[in-house]
Amino acid sequence: MQYGNLSRRGFMARAVGGMVAAGLPLWYAQESVALAQVRRRRVQVAANDRIVMGAIGTGTNRTHRNGNQALRGERGNHIMHDAMRQAGVQMIAVCDVDLPNALFAAQQVRAAERGGSRDCQIFEDYRRLLENRSIQAVTIGTPDHWHAAIAIAAMRAGKDVYCEKPLTLTIDKGKAIVRASRETGKILQTGTQQRTEMGGRFRLACELVRNGRIGQVRQITTLIGGNPTGGPFPAQPVPDGLNWDFWLGPTPREEYTTNRCHYNFRWWYQYSGGKMTDWGAHHNDIAQWALGMDESGPATVEGHGTSPSTNGMSYNCHPSFEVTYTYANGSNGGPGTRLVCRDGPPENFVARNGNRPHDNGALFEGEDNKWIFVSRGALIASDQRLIDEPLPQSASRLPTASSHMGNFIDCVRSRRQPISNASVGHRSVTVCHLGNIAIRFFSNQRLTWDPRAERFTGERSEEANRHLSRTYREGYALGA
Repeated sequence: MQYGNLSRRGFMARAVGGMVAAGLPLWYAQESVALAQVRRRRVQVAANDRIVMGAIGTGTNRTHRNGNQALRGERGNHIMHDAMRQAGVQMIAVCDVDLPNALFAAQQVRAAERGGSRDCQIFEDYRRLLENRSIQAVTIGTPDHWHAAIAIAAMRAGKDVYCEKPLTLTIDKGKAIVRASRETGKILQTGTQQRTEMGGRFRLACELVRNGRIGQVRQITTLIGGNPTGGPFPAQPVPDGLNWDFWLGPTPREEYTTNRCHYNFRWWYQYSGGKMTDWGAHHNDIAQWALGMDESGPATVEGHGTSPSTNGMSYNCHPSFEVTYTYANGSNGGPGTRLVCRDGPPENFVARNGNRPHDNGALFEGEDNKWIFVSRGALIASDQRLIDEPLPQSASRLPTASSHMGNFIDCVRSRRQPISNASVGHRSVTVCHLGNIAIRFFSNQRLTWDPRAERFTGERSEEANRHLSRTYREGYALGA
């Protein structure tokens, strides 16, 4: 937050006005800006405590296409820059198995006015970067199938970790990350930034729900979009500078195609989980937060989807899908909350912007036809008073931060747990993994899940539990 030529009072008034114009209630905007002022003063003091960082998985400098949009940079590059923008942070090393990516990132680090080192080191192998004892923390922006191995190795090497979502590729990998964080005492922040950013509207929605503004929560619907279809793609020569075997890592050997690599890895179950772990890791995380289930999860799961291509050179995530979870949080023996995760809204979807249904976000439905809908661009309700009336002084409130990376850096200094710590990131993506297991292997069959033991129980549990982990390619064992 920068004052520029504005007085403190003028700056705060403008900041509050901007939040109100964005659809947030006046009371919440005033409260948020006041909290930001307190955090700003703390950051000014803490900035003298330098934190040395490295970036692993830095995003692509190769221009590629997703639909009609040319993409460059990606999340690994973005979170590297987010880290360099934090007061007192210095980035001194970058790592990527694609050499043009690493060179591009190092050039950016060296050119940075602050937060970067002119002597930025470049690595292809993350293990060599982790050997640098001066590095205190790392960002991880690799494809999902590498997250767990790198995060665990980093923590065991004494580094704190900011890891992009989804935290893991499997449930058992998430359990291993949580164990490593507890055993090493290292800080891990999962990149589910809706908890801290987007004007705070997701936090406000969760606070309203948790404080009974819509009564008992009957159903949450998360809309995350369908998976793209594509292929079969022709095999291509591996580009110069890309260590394709290392990129594949623990996954089976496959022929290279640009549609398997960089941004598009998301649409292959070998490396990711499609929209379920892409957007689902955001919105299902918010559902867990609103229900107070950060250390738990659903009790049952049932799903189905349209069949994907079976051609080995085609995207293989289910194009459309619907998963229904139930939580064991019913009162007086009554039914618990249903969480329905869909590719898009049903025809009778209640949260509407004029005549256009919202197709991405989370809808919370409670008693007496009350509902609240939140997305990155909207916060609306069945009655505007549900949002506009301030929460009482006695209300249960959720943690706040100026930014997700800022929260991570603050916790590196204070050693407090961040808002999306290892356990939170693991539990939230577990919901997504359960959905994909149901869709892929048990279509239209109800599975029972024990969130305490983190195992399937009952009928079909032996078969279902085999999908909690995957076989590693020789030489790429997790080591935890």
